[in-house]
Amino acid sequence: MKLFTKVAIVGTGLIGGSIGLSIKKIGLARQVVGVSRHKESLFIAKKMRAIDAGSQSLEIIKGADLLLLATPVELISKLALQISKLVSKDCLVSDVGSTKQEITSGLDKIFPNFVGAHPMAGSEKRGIANASADLFNGSLCIITPTKKTNKAALGQLKLFWRELGARVVLLDPQSHDKILGFTSHLPHAAAFALMNTLPRQFMKFSAGGLRDMTRIAASDSRLWSGIFLSNRKNILPAIALLQKNLSALVSAVKNKDRKLLGEILKQAKIKRGSLIGTQKSLVF
Repeated sequence: MKLFTKVAIVGTGLIGGSIGLSIKKIGLARQVVGVSRHKESLFIAKKMRAIDAGSQSLEIIKGADLLLLATPVELISKLALQISKLVSKDCLVSDVGSTKQEITSGLDKIFPNFVGAHPMAGSEKRGIANASADLFNGSLCIITPTKKTNKAALGQLKLFWRELGARVVLLDPQSHDKILGFTSHLPHAAAFALMNTLPRQFMKFSAGGLRDMTRIAASDSRLWSGIFLSNRKNILPAIALLQKNLSALVSAVKNKDRKLLGEILKQAKIKRGSLIGTQKSLVF
C-alpha cells in the first residue's frame, strides 16, 4: 500500500536509514530520497537500498509529500526555515527527535502540517551501516500533537508508523519531555556518569551486570549532548532525584541500617518487576 509518492529523509543515519529501509520493504512510497552532509553515508544508504537517490543538498527534497527530519535535535530547528522554502504547504512534515517541546514550538509555526514524533527504537550504535528494515517492529512511537496540529496530518502519521510496525501513543510535547527525562535521558546520564566513575584498571574485572547497565554509555556523545541541553528543564530535576536516592543509600550503608537498606533494595526490585507489565498496559 503506497501512502506517499515521494518521501524525503533528512539525515540518513541509524534511524533515518532504518525508516528508508522499512518504507522500501513494505512499499509505502514510490520514491525515497535522502539528505546527508556525508557522501559516504549517502553512498551506503543507496547501496543498502534505503534510498533511491541521495544528495548533500536540500534541493532534492522538492516535491516530497512526506518529509522526515532525522538529524540530531539541535539541527532540526536550524534547518526548518530553509526546508520550508523547498516543500509545499501540503507536505506532511515530522521529525524523530528525542525531545519534543523545543522542536514542536518552533516547527508548528513554520509547517502547516507538522506533527512531532519520537520512535523509541535504535541502539547505542550509530550510522547507516547499522540500519535495519525491522528496527521499528514492536517498538513504541510517541506522537506529540498540539492544539495547532492538523487532524488529517495526525491521522496520516499515525498510519505511517503503524505500517512500519510501531505501537503508537499520543502525548503532548511537555509531557513527553518530562516523562522521557526520567525513562530515557536519566538512564543515559547515569550510564555515562557510572563509566566515568569506574577506575580504568578495574575494568578487566567487570562482569555482565556492569556491561548491561552501561551499554548505553557507548551512545553517540554529540547526539546525547544535544538531547541533554534541549531537555535540561526536565533532566536536571531527574538527576537531582537520583542524587537524593543515592544519598539515602549512602546513609543507610554508613549507619549500618540493615532494615532501611533492605527496604530501599526491596522497593527497587518490586518496581523493576512491574516494568514490563507497565509498558504493556499502555493504550495505543
